[in-house]
Amino acid sequence: ELVSVIPCPGIFFHVNWQPIMKFINDQYEKYLQEELNINRKKQIPDSRVHCCIYFIPATGHSLRPLDIEFMRRLSKVVNIVPVIAKADTLTLEERDAFKQRITADLLANGIDVYPQKQFDEDSEDRLINEKFREMIPFAVVGSDQEYQINGRRILGRKTKWGTIEVENTTHCEFAYLRDLLIRTHMQNIKDITSSIHFEAYRVKRLNESQNALSNGVVDKEELVANEM
Repeated sequence: ELVSVIPCPGIFFHVNWQPIMKFINDQYEKYLQEELNINRKKQIPDSRVHCCIYFIPATGHSLRPLDIEFMRRLSKVVNIVPVIAKADTLTLEERDAFKQRITADLLANGIDVYPQKQFDEDSEDRLINEKFREMIPFAVVGSDQEYQINGRRILGRKTKWGTIEVENTTHCEFAYLRDLLIRTHMQNIKDITSSIHFEAYRVKRLNESQNALSNGVVDKEELVANEM
């Protein structure tokens, strides 16, 4: 299944979440207008944003106020998966402590990240999702460099202490993140977008349209009364 990735480099270092929020809502609006067409397509092209991977700098401290505010707003319109970038800059002890601080910040500020507990469908679902929730935020290491390790070619980052393997789960959690997004939970993420986030946008927009129409009728009646 085709996956589109939309990078937003550097935008999270500025106090301006409007472009991201606007882009997400624009995709909802585009989908909504296709739905409302009298001669709509049998299969509407889906450009809606189903998931936002939110990268958190590996500072080892608590979340920045900017991160908290941004994620608080985003969580209301899209599924969010927080990720610690360049996790190899932290020791394992620092990584665990940082994760605990971030989890506490998310909880204290009412930021609901994917997979959300309230959407677990059954006990088996809950069991699987709890394992992922315990890992959040995922600590990942990225690289496009290949190295030869014990006769295997691997993606990794070479340091003077050794090579960090991107897909080795004892080194980082990239493989778990990948599985969540494009293997085990892809359809569930899309389902939540459709039934929760897009539905909330659709109801809001249709209510706005109805109110505008009602106001227009009232104005017209007032105009006729005044002319009489």
